[in-house]
Parts: sequence; C-alpha cells; structure tokens
Amino acid sequence: MNAPVPGRVAIVGGGWAGLACAVELSAAGVSVCLFEAARQLGGRARRVEIDGQALDNGQHILIGAYHETLRVMRLAGADPGRLLLRLPLELTFPRGGFSIRLPRLPAPLHLAAGLLAASGCSLGEKLAAARFCHALRSGGYLLANDVSVAEWLDRHRQRGNLRRFLWDPLCLAALNTAPENASAQIFAGVLREVLSGARENSDLLLPRADLSRVFPDAAARFIAAHGGEIRLSRRVARIERPLAIDGEHFRRAVIAAAPRHAAKLLQKHPETHEIAALLDTYRFEPIGTVYLAYPRALRLPSPMFGMHGPLGQWAFDRGRPGGARGLVGCVLSARGGWEERDNDALAAALHEELQETLGRALPGPLWRRVIRERRATFSCRPGLPRPASATALPGLWLAGDYACAGYPATLEGAVRSGCQAAREILDQEADRIGSNHCCGKPGYDRNGRVPQPCISSPG
Repeated sequence: MNAPVPGRVAIVGGGWAGLACAVELSAAGVSVCLFEAARQLGGRARRVEIDGQALDNGQHILIGAYHETLRVMRLAGADPGRLLLRLPLELTFPRGGFSIRLPRLPAPLHLAAGLLAASGCSLGEKLAAARFCHALRSGGYLLANDVSVAEWLDRHRQRGNLRRFLWDPLCLAALNTAPENASAQIFAGVLREVLSGARENSDLLLPRADLSRVFPDAAARFIAAHGGEIRLSRRVARIERPLAIDGEHFRRAVIAAAPRHAAKLLQKHPETHEIAALLDTYRFEPIGTVYLAYPRALRLPSPMFGMHGPLGQWAFDRGRPGGARGLVGCVLSARGGWEERDNDALAAALHEELQETLGRALPGPLWRRVIRERRATFSCRPGLPRPASATALPGLWLAGDYACAGYPATLEGAVRSGCQAAREILDQEADRIGSNHCCGKPGYDRNGRVPQPCISSPG
C-alpha cells in the first residue's frame, strides 16, 4: 500500500456538500481527491441530458440569506450577479387571487409593508400573521418543544388564505415535507433566515443558467487548478482503516454522500455504527419536475407563481431569468397523488392545471420531460436527530444537508456542512482545535436531538 500523503483528504461524493468542502480545502492549500459515483458532479442540483435536451434535474431557487453558498460560489470563480437573477420575494397564486411582495425596505418594515399590501386575504389574517411574526422574533425563533408545522400554525391561529397561500407553500418548498409532518423548529429557522437580518436576505435568487454552471462546473475547475483530483464514475464501497480507499491512503476523509449511501460506509466501523443506525431510520421525500415546452413566444406573467393544484405546486418560466424561452417547469414536492401517474398522464394533467391557473388556453406543449427524484430529501420531521460533522472515527467527517442541524435539505445546508467539515479539518491540521468531542457524544448535535446551526452566517 502507498504511504499516507501529508494533509491529503479524500472526499466521497461530488454533490454541493462535497464540492464546497473540496473548494474550501483547496483554497487553503490542502490536496483533495474527490470520488463521485456518477459520471458528472452536482448531485441533486445539476444539468442532465434527456433526449437531447439539457435540463436541470430539479428546480432549485436560492434566497439572499444563503450566505455560504454565495461566498463559496465567488471563491470558486462563479459570479452570483451573472448567474443568479435577484428579485424581491414575491409569492403569487393567480387563481386564488393571492399575492404578497416584500418591498425594498429595511427589515422588518419590508415584512410589515408586504403583509399590509397583500391581496387575497382578510385584514384579520394580516393582523394574526403580524402577531405570529412578532412572537417568533420575541422568542428568538426557538420553540420550547418541536411539533409539526400544522400544529404550530394552529396554535398561532394562522388560518385562511394567508396560511393556504403563504405558510403552507413556504413550508413545503423549504422542507420538502408536508406541514402535517414537517418540523416546526426547522421551519422557524427558515423564517429566521428569510425575515430577520438584512432585507436582502429575503430576496429570491433564480438561476440564469443551468445548475451545473451555477456552481459544480466552476468548483471542478477550481479544484483542478489547485492541484486536486476528481475521479468520476468511482463508487466507494468501503473506507478501510487507517483511512484507505482501494489501497490508497489518505490523512483524512469526508463522507459527502446521501444518507443511505453514507450509512453503508459508516456501518463498517464500530465507532460509527450508531450514526449508521440513525441514518437507516431516516425517511425520504420525493420531488418531481415536469418540463413543458411551449412555443418561444409564450411568456408567463411572472418568473414563478403558485399553481392551484391538485397536483401542481409551483410553475417557473425558465425563459424569464435567461433560460430557454417557452419552457415551463412545474414542481411537485413531497409525497402525493402525482407519484401514481405515469409521465404522459402527469404532463397532461399539469398542462390543464397551468391553463386553469392562468385562466386562458395555452397551445399544446411541443415536448415534455418528467424527472422524478424518489429520494430527493430526507423527511424533515419534528425532533429528528441529526449527526454532526465530526465522527468518533479519527480523521473521518460527514458532509451533507442532513449533517447541518437547524437547516432543512437545501443547497445552503449542503454547502454549510461541507464548509464546516473543511474548517474542522483545517483546525485539526493546525493543531488549534481537535475533533468535535466537546458535545460529549461525538457525531451528534449538542444534545443528540435539538437542532443547532452547523455554522454561523458570515456578516
């Protein structure tokens, strides 16, 4: 076997968590070797080719509060100003007559003004929402006990159209888990990111380019330029001791794979059996994206708006931020009746729902593509234990949205977890801070259950 290379780090998984970790380490002069089982980087947020069409494997948006994602994009050489369209937060449901837009005012005035001017809801609902937001801020966005989002909203008397068109859709979009099952504490953390701090935190950032160009492509170039290595189509079945992959030794390793794949690697070591067992208990939620291609002249009233269902949730005009004109992406989050329909029936149903939402006839789609991610995210349920970055096996870390306590399964959670693992490795390399054993139970959050942010937002 080869002798260990000083400081060399293996990263297993080339999604946004693994790439963020690799970029952070490369920027600090650490040699990395990234293993990715697929033929391309990006994980669940990447470009795919389907029947000659270049599409994203899911519709992702970012928000202004994604500070780590924006920072790492810049570090890798991807310009957020060019690649992302920044818009004030606006949620519109045309068929329901509901619309809310947060104006460019200092926080929290932007929220107060947005609620006051919202259409399609009563004054009583607006006042109840204002009291709800005030209670959130006063309590530091922390709950005494985690419950479902549905129960939490009931307690705060959030009803009517504001709940139907604001809180419930935001929960489903952010956590990819139905309000009846979703964690209120995690949702409160999302609202903290969106509604507190700088006004810009609430902005929507819509990709102007395919998701691979937004970050993975630039990350790959950055890693290569700094002497790192990327090995595609390389599935890692086992990490040997002391930290070897297929007989090749590394000083440290980061597992940045999805929970079910990470569990298979972790269960092979006594020190990480408990984390593997935890990940094996996770449940998962699907995401479907249905692309409908209309004539190029078609232009929807806004870049994104809410659909009225019963299947469709959000529609995106991909041509508005600068993508393919006439292309509409319809998003279906979490479990539902859409899973039971075949692709043709699903596309036909969403075409009809899109016409009903807009209140006008549309030409028949020129083509359609359906992408189903059956295990897109972990099901973000109340009290879900989340592993921390460091494990009890010396030299082994975790990275992935599931390892970023306090965040749901978002790109920001993935990036933060990758940066956290990288910074802990750099701290250990410098002999300033050892492995994360201060919590008393290596590999878990501070008390094993209550979510805590995995890394503080800069600024």
